[in-house]
Amino acid sequence: MTLLFYAQPYDISAEGFYFRDADEYERQAQTLTNRYGDKVEEFEIQFIDGEDIDAALSKAWGLDQANFTAFITAADEWDEEQKIRLIIAVGECGYGLEHVADDPDSVEIDIHHVVSLKDLAESFVEEGLFGEIPERLQYYIDYDAIARDLSADYSETEIAGQRLIYRAG
Repeated sequence: MTLLFYAQPYDISAEGFYFRDADEYERQAQTLTNRYGDKVEEFEIQFIDGEDIDAALSKAWGLDQANFTAFITAADEWDEEQKIRLIIAVGECGYGLEHVADDPDSVEIDIHHVVSLKDLAESFVEEGLFGEIPERLQYYIDYDAIARDLSADYSETEIAGQRLIYRAG
């Protein structure tokens, strides 16, 4: 899906414009004047339309006039996991955009695509992270207790309608 943005002038006597890429923005921004004929130079950049994951990415990115071209490049080139990694790192873990935007894969975040900590606990047991558990004892495992223990290290979030469990390293 193509991204759509709106450049809202800070000058209240000027009307903004929609754009899809940096070239279109530049073309329109260079010719925009307010009702008095003065050139408009400062804009608030608003994300208008695109995929849900890109909307969440734009919020974490903190779109502005200085960084929207880098955002457009990231939205076009990054896969969904990289976008999720940046959203969690900046939006949930307190990383600065400047530390993550160049390489979101460099941030140590353990992400699990499960709905709840209990699901994560069941997954960990099934994968053998708690060792080999005899079949006759598997029915006695308290997954809720394991989930409570996991909550000390893991957090839950929702990004673009998808529930995720993560742990920052």
